[in-house]
Amino acid sequence: MTPQDAPVGAGQGRWSSLDRPPLNASALSKALVTPDGLWTSLEVVAATGSTNSDLAARAAELPEGAVLVAEEQTAGRGRLDRSWVAPARSGLFFSVLFKPGAGVPQERWGWLPLLAGVATAAGLSRGAGADTVLKWPNDLLVNVEGEERKAGGILAERVEGGVVLGIGLNVTLTEDELPVPAAGSLLLAKAALTDREPLLKAVLRSLEEWYGRWRDAAGDPAESGLQEAYAAGCATLGRHVRADLPGGRELTGTAEAVDADGRLVIRTADDAREAVGAGDVVHLRSVR
Repeated sequence: MTPQDAPVGAGQGRWSSLDRPPLNASALSKALVTPDGLWTSLEVVAATGSTNSDLAARAAELPEGAVLVAEEQTAGRGRLDRSWVAPARSGLFFSVLFKPGAGVPQERWGWLPLLAGVATAAGLSRGAGADTVLKWPNDLLVNVEGEERKAGGILAERVEGGVVLGIGLNVTLTEDELPVPAAGSLLLAKAALTDREPLLKAVLRSLEEWYGRWRDAAGDPAESGLQEAYAAGCATLGRHVRADLPGGRELTGTAEAVDADGRLVIRTADDAREAVGAGDVVHLRSVR
């Protein structure tokens, strides 16, 4: 079933709740799709497998700035092919299409998921009063009773001529609805606001602002202020970490910096430094 074929209310199932009203696509489009703005279209579907997959399939025919939002994803994907499943209307699950063009060298496109992290954290801070921090490279963490928990994630996928960037954010999930105990939500973090429409508007406006800065600087992370902003909001830096790298190799040490290519620089026990561009990073307890 394509998202266009999904009937209204499809996928709500046993989690349907009057406390989780549907998004108003018309109002969102009116607020966000403007003649001089980045966002060129905004579509809300009741349910789909993956907004990233759907938008990627249509990327060639769509202009930059297309936004696809799903009330529920049945086959949402995170990094390393992990699944992302949540009750209908319990969060924000959406993808956007960026086409930076020749003005931004493709080797700098790898900064887009980090840019999305900075923009999402800033948007949530303004829109929800939520203290959100980043875990390298693209997890969004919230504080739930003194414990860091993952409330969101970002997935970027290259398509012809651009990048589809997906964001998933748990908004009103309760403890009983969490997919794993280590997960969190804005509700559990006692955010001041959990109304999804103003939250989505705040995040998309923040994305537009940061993307404009980055694009105007030809993707230079230092000139655009992105590298500094990411480092300032990254909870991984200064922590004792383990990086599970492709091929089964592990690297343990202190996360010291994010370099000009967006890689995490780890200092090991023998004082060597290695820049990690891909892998899964685990925050470890400090060692004395």
